[in-house]
Amino acid sequence: MVWGLHSAYDLTHNLCFAGTTRMGNSGSAVKVCTDHQGGINWLSLSPDGQRLLTGSEDGTARLWSTADSQCHGHFQGHESYITFCHLENEAAFTCSADHTIRKWDVMTGQCLAIYRGHTSIVNRILVAKDYLFSGSYDRTARCWSVDKEKQIQEFRGHRNCVLTLAHYSSRDVLEEEEEEEEEEEKVSRDLLVTGSTDCTVKVWWVSSGRCYQTLLGHTGAVLCLILDAPNRELFSGSTDYTIRTWNIVTGEQLKVFKEHQGSVICLELVNRHLYSGSADRTVKCWLVDTGERIQTYKAHKHSVSTLKYHAGILFTGSGDACARAFNSKSGVLQKIFRGHKFIINCIQIHNELLYTASHDGTLRIWDIRGICKRNKRRLKKERSTQGQGSQKGSLSRLFNNKVGCMVQQENGEHEAVELM
Repeated sequence: MVWGLHSAYDLTHNLCFAGTTRMGNSGSAVKVCTDHQGGINWLSLSPDGQRLLTGSEDGTARLWSTADSQCHGHFQGHESYITFCHLENEAAFTCSADHTIRKWDVMTGQCLAIYRGHTSIVNRILVAKDYLFSGSYDRTARCWSVDKEKQIQEFRGHRNCVLTLAHYSSRDVLEEEEEEEEEEEKVSRDLLVTGSTDCTVKVWWVSSGRCYQTLLGHTGAVLCLILDAPNRELFSGSTDYTIRTWNIVTGEQLKVFKEHQGSVICLELVNRHLYSGSADRTVKCWLVDTGERIQTYKAHKHSVSTLKYHAGILFTGSGDACARAFNSKSGVLQKIFRGHKFIINCIQIHNELLYTASHDGTLRIWDIRGICKRNKRRLKKERSTQGQGSQKGSLSRLFNNKVGCMVQQENGEHEAVELM
């Protein structure tokens, strides 16, 4: 299958953005950051939670403090738009349509390294240990030394664009008696997982560049990967409308989740519950162990582009320019965050603040303390009444005696919404 789009960003963006209308400026964001001169394609939170990094269509990245929500760094140097970014505590990484990856000092803003070698748009990067991994439209993935600005390995074998990456160590999944790798691979047991528009997932030994497994089954581009190394499972979402579960040791396909009616764009795994966002305008929750779909989250007017689970609440971003908060258990829509004008590409959560990055070029910050507090009370009440028998009844029961209403959506369907 040959894709006419020029990057992975374009593929997922077009899936999410088709038919999106401009929205008004209604909403109650705590702050709106408008420094970028182009759409924001990605948003990364540092491990210590102190900073955020945004990568933009304007070819720059910006560093934000979560303490005061101010821009404290402006990284300039790329010759084309930034497709993806990753933030560590002391260094920032960006990749671009200019075929390069850059490393930046978060304190000084200085460019510390430029990683050159790809011959087309770099779609995705991943930092693990001392390794920097990248995937490109040039059909390769590559491994770089973070500190030495040097390419260590090239992974060649995909027939089309490499869209998504995951990394794990064989020590996490293999017993000693199961390991049959070559001597050189016993020294470095790291493995890289790549998903491609050629409909395959491949697993590679990092040390040798040898393909360890090719996972066949998808009939469309693989857009997203989630790895559960302790349980030896890999989840892949595709434009063929399915999610597939694989044993990462044997390569066996374990389950196929088939209920979506559109491309699967994003995945989140929490406590053996798998959440999948789709171009069919829904998120679904699946029990990983049985494959049963236990909840569907509706109300989106366009594709679900990003999602994040936090404290019993499922937050989503959509091509309809809105973010939403759902009770993850009941599926009830608790709040809609309005204000963006175009697709929300990425969301992050820190200290009960929701950060949304959009193709309209803004970073918006929302206070979610009220939702989180109500949800904690709800969970506490559910635990206290657990075992007392289920009760069926009115809408007020659905909202734990809070006031609710039914809202008619544009498609004529009704959605239960808690009044804030």
